[in-house]
Amino acid sequence: MGLNMIVAVKWVPNTQIVNIDPTTGTLIREGIPSIVNPHDLNAVELALRLKEKYGGTVTAISMAPPAARAGLEFIMGMGVDRAILITDKVFAGADTLATSYTLAKAIEKLKPYDLLIFGHETIDSSTAHIGAQVASWLKIPYIYYVIDTEYRDGYIFAKRRLEKKIEIYKLPIPCLIAVAMRSNEPRPIKLEYKLRVKLENPLEVWTNNELQLSRACIGLRGSPTRVEKAVPTPTIPRKKMKYEGQDVKEAVKWLVDKLLEEGLKII
Repeated sequence: MGLNMIVAVKWVPNTQIVNIDPTTGTLIREGIPSIVNPHDLNAVELALRLKEKYGGTVTAISMAPPAARAGLEFIMGMGVDRAILITDKVFAGADTLATSYTLAKAIEKLKPYDLLIFGHETIDSSTAHIGAQVASWLKIPYIYYVIDTEYRDGYIFAKRRLEKKIEIYKLPIPCLIAVAMRSNEPRPIKLEYKLRVKLENPLEVWTNNELQLSRACIGLRGSPTRVEKAVPTPTIPRKKMKYEGQDVKEAVKWLVDKLLEEGLKII
């Protein structure tokens, strides 16, 4: 029978230098190179390992601008069977609530599914909200920090890592797991999978024409979160001071003196 899995991925800016629209408070993506969120690649890798072990299918979904097609083609090159790009101007400016609502409605169109797999968080916002919110919209159980998973008799046995312990949870399907960052090594793409993407085009584009969602619940209009003010990170110039001597004790004393001059408090 196997597992019908859906893995969510996000197309994120590949830089820490971003600009904020002063009117809407949202990220300006134009001109910024983007990549698949690295933590979502851990989710893709876990999904592919489960497919190899138990059989089934892996479908990827992403709510993103049209350029995210390149990211979905990349993960299909890893072995993902099918991809759905959810893109429409009416989805723009969504916060986590509107994003999770849109993703949940798209996932409902993909029923039946057994397991939803998300990355723990994204490098552009680090909210770690989306997985939990999607599960809440769908009214299914979820768990975070997952490092490995087994499937037996209709249940997912999710192993998760906390700071000082390992826990194992038994969840009935369907359910959602959020994969811990850096919990595995994502595989490289294969030429045969890349050729399949080009020849078979297993990538679909869904707009709101397909989802038929109320404008009041999606995009900027459906987002209760508002960024009131965005302040760029200040640039602190380096003083580039260098100790020129050879004596180690004198070097330590020189360093401590300089730190004290800069206002370091010794407790």
